[in-house]
Amino acid sequence: MDKVLKQLPTLAKDKHNENKKYFDKLKKKPPKDLDYQMQSIHEEVFDRVDCLSCANCCKTTGPLFTNADIERIAKHLRLKPQQFIDQYLQIDEDNDYVLQQVPCTFLDAENYCLIYEVRPKACREYPHTDRKKFNQITNLTLKNVAICPAAFEVVEEMKKRIALK
Repeated sequence: MDKVLKQLPTLAKDKHNENKKYFDKLKKKPPKDLDYQMQSIHEEVFDRVDCLSCANCCKTTGPLFTNADIERIAKHLRLKPQQFIDQYLQIDEDNDYVLQQVPCTFLDAENYCLIYEVRPKACREYPHTDRKKFNQITNLTLKNVAICPAAFEVVEEMKKRIALK
């Protein structure tokens, strides 16, 4: 997995223009069954990919924390929401709550999430390749292919299966 992660940013950069053109076409005329096809591709790729052998998302990026995330996680940690914010979060340039540091504080040495059952919504949905209205998050997907080997594979498989005119 380390070899794949070292190559991923370069591979993603090499494919960036190709992917951008593909997604531009996708936005203009998405297939009616796009979400169904994306769900299928996502499930097939994630049947092969072991996130615990990677955890690159947790090591290199931080999720946004919604107020609901903060309440849920604080309760789980037996903290008041403000204590959780003060201890773990900061406000970014977009005025969103994010982690004070990466890698994620809640990632252990074996790549397990210490708050997995109450993790933020952004973590539960990452890399968002099975999300409804996928064609609306293509800019996010372009970023995620450089971070997540599974997202990279999903996009490559998508280009093979979903022909655009």
